[in-house]
Amino acid sequence: MKQAFNPIIKFFLALCMVCPLSIEWAHADDIREAVFAGKFYPSNSSDLLQTVDILTSQAKKTQVKIPSGKYLKALILPHAGYPCSGLTAAHASLVLDEKQFNKVILLGPDHRTGFINGAISDVAAYQTPLGTVNLHEDAVKMRNQSGLFHANKASDLSEHSLEVLLPFLQYYLKQFEIIPIVISQGNIGKLTREIDMFRDQNTLLVASSDLSHYQQYDLAVETDKETIKMILNLDTDNLLKGYNYACGKVPILVLVSLARQYGWQPVLLHYSNSGDTCGGRSKVVGYAAIAFYGDKYMEDKKSEVRKFSDSQGQVLVRLARHTLMKKLNKKIDTVEAETLEEALKEDCFQEHFGTFVTLKINGQLRGCIGNITASESLKEGVKRNTISAAFHDPRFSPLRDEELEHVDIEVSILTQPETLKYRNGDDLIAKLRVNVDGVIIRKGFASATFLPQVWKQLPQPKEFLGHLCMKASMSADAWQKDKLEVMTYQVQYFDEEK
Repeated sequence: MKQAFNPIIKFFLALCMVCPLSIEWAHADDIREAVFAGKFYPSNSSDLLQTVDILTSQAKKTQVKIPSGKYLKALILPHAGYPCSGLTAAHASLVLDEKQFNKVILLGPDHRTGFINGAISDVAAYQTPLGTVNLHEDAVKMRNQSGLFHANKASDLSEHSLEVLLPFLQYYLKQFEIIPIVISQGNIGKLTREIDMFRDQNTLLVASSDLSHYQQYDLAVETDKETIKMILNLDTDNLLKGYNYACGKVPILVLVSLARQYGWQPVLLHYSNSGDTCGGRSKVVGYAAIAFYGDKYMEDKKSEVRKFSDSQGQVLVRLARHTLMKKLNKKIDTVEAETLEEALKEDCFQEHFGTFVTLKINGQLRGCIGNITASESLKEGVKRNTISAAFHDPRFSPLRDEELEHVDIEVSILTQPETLKYRNGDDLIAKLRVNVDGVIIRKGFASATFLPQVWKQLPQPKEFLGHLCMKASMSADAWQKDKLEVMTYQVQYFDEEK
């Protein structure tokens, strides 16, 4: 590796791991010109093609087992200078083909500008020495509709995490359009839901991130192994808590949150650090390439729950809050009530969906009631289930006045349940998708359901099914001994913002 890049190592070495603090702005008309060409990667197109070609040839020697019958959904790739992270990034060649995707949602971290939520450039195209990549029309929609994303010229000027990956994508995919999103601080759930609204079967999601920074080689390897394990286990909780795990932790968390939701299977393509490729081993930066595979079936299932925006979800949560306040004779601001009623006139709230309303206090369940089938409008279902969860859940006493201010509300919108055919207990476990499927079991008059959110507390399928059987007043091993009727569904859910 080092010998292959001797002619350009000296040119890049000082710049391969950090972004320069002073950059001459190059932004002609509505084209974001390449800011980091000649710094992180060659500025000459022929040199750049040769560099990527060499890196790709080396990466192709790696043997990776790709899940059969699955579809590529997302990638995590590093964004340092090519002599350092290029070999790992080039492992995208193991899973990408020409014209495989026509839209790429490219998520990168904000290294030095500082803002809330995300920045999406308002240019028409990004340029690299390999040509221009047009922005997809959805980029404008995301900026205009969500309230989470805005144009940020300073970010365009200083951020390298998106641009550095574009030549690899141009080399492998050829023709595609991008939604370039630089993410700083923000609510992971809101960002995830909004980004998910703009995905389809022809969309590749790419999270741009390096791993640990400036640790001694052996310590860096151990830290990065821990981080990679969290990603492969879809462990968002511990990944969120960790320090120095990844500079692109927020983009990774968005991607992993979607993987949990849709049951994507992660595959490690390659790991390295700068001590392996371009420098000494006293202070290294880690790099990983990870691919995520899922079912085409799950993409089809997404359309069954209307893709409600986060703002629409919050309308439903506010409806639940107002319903409780009215029931407990609490004063409601007149203007706020009128605003809510106006928002509820949207057609989507008149459609029929199964819904659940969950109430918690200090993280502990305080009530949860819902309906699987859609017998009424979404608006009326949320109102009815809010009252039932607060006052008619047989597991709890009715909600008291003084508890209301401490209650956190979650509203879930369900797909139509489908029968899951299985041969035996082992086959049932194999077919259930952790963090994806809500599950209904029935035997005679006994029945019970767990929402997909319950997987967070019961992540092992055997434990999940055991508790579900006990909820239905069956023995904990009834799923193994008896032939139960099993149905599955999926949800889109919204937590209350306070």
